[in-house]
Amino acid sequence: MADWSQLPRELLDLISTHLLSETDLLRFRSVCTSWRSSVQPFNSRFPILPNAGISDTTWGFYLSKRTIFRLSLPDHPHNTHTPWLIKVERDNPQKTHLMNPLTGSEFITPLPDFPRSLNFLKFRLQELGQEYALQYISYRPNANSIGDSVTLYMEKVAFCGLGAYGFVLLTIHVSGKLAVLRNGERKWTIINDLPSPYDDVVYFRGEFYAVDSTGRTVVVDVENASVKVVARSVFGGDKKFLVESDGELFMVDKYLSVGPDNEMDYDDENYEFYEDFDCFMSERTVKLEVYKLGKEGGEWMWVEVKSLGDRMLFLGDNCGFSASALEFPGCKGNCVFFTGQNREDDGLVKSRGVGMFDLESGSIGAVANDSGYSQWFWPPPHWLHSDPLNLEDGLDHLNI
Repeated sequence: MADWSQLPRELLDLISTHLLSETDLLRFRSVCTSWRSSVQPFNSRFPILPNAGISDTTWGFYLSKRTIFRLSLPDHPHNTHTPWLIKVERDNPQKTHLMNPLTGSEFITPLPDFPRSLNFLKFRLQELGQEYALQYISYRPNANSIGDSVTLYMEKVAFCGLGAYGFVLLTIHVSGKLAVLRNGERKWTIINDLPSPYDDVVYFRGEFYAVDSTGRTVVVDVENASVKVVARSVFGGDKKFLVESDGELFMVDKYLSVGPDNEMDYDDENYEFYEDFDCFMSERTVKLEVYKLGKEGGEWMWVEVKSLGDRMLFLGDNCGFSASALEFPGCKGNCVFFTGQNREDDGLVKSRGVGMFDLESGSIGAVANDSGYSQWFWPPPHWLHSDPLNLEDGLDHLNI
């Protein structure tokens, strides 16, 4: 039998260049001592980024990287265990944060028997996507204080790695315009193209894409700070999202409605009175439409999709990713999951729910707490917890 630990160094170097994710690199280095020493670990710490050109209220930005995983037990012919979706932030090598996969909320579990650490090598780990978030630094930074006092910059960030720790970032300025920063530059570049404010950005097939509130979609030339239109507007909804799935680019058009909270009881006589007060109103998603970027008659355009097959799309606050229903026992796929509106309890924001849109039936609504789908998010699956009965005690303390 061949001794894999004795592979030539040049062959190990060649293999490592084809490892495109941090997870693959971690597994590669875990094989044996010689493989570990042949490849450097992934460095997730980024330099302090400038604020010039994009913000005047901070010393600069700190770039945080998060990875979305599907965590499950190792393969087994009769394995029907519910998988768990988590977002992992490892900016500090000494500490890992587990986060809600669709929001920026950290899981701070009150469960007494929840494991203090997770050895990912003991589980089946599938990387579903990555998220990059800009965080304000509200004081002059130093080597020991990064990350101690930050506030999230709420726009999505698209990231392109250039090797040897180089990178390019694309995000949306508060004005609705696109903003670009190349590693090493001292000022963000604002692209002066704004027929309508931009809603979302993504890095897809080696290029930056951006979509505005009308569905007009462009490819961004970061060298010349310009854009090229690749798909014309798709009017209709209120918020556009870009997400890659199985090598194709999709756009989800979200229709929103503002009205009284469904959980509060208003009669027709008092409706107009409560309508004047924002504190009694909530924003909710009432409809989704899904489009795929494709060619018709030699021209690129958004083509409405009536079925995703076994695929599922997930729309987060600062990320989008997809998965196959075949990896989730009991799920038929062909649906979109998204962050729901804030829920209120005694006048205070209690949590953010998860909504689900079924393309086949056209139905849309909140994912019920007792459904199989909700178990992907919280509570943690029983195979991670020694006493599943204690899970209920922690539900009200998690910011989902």
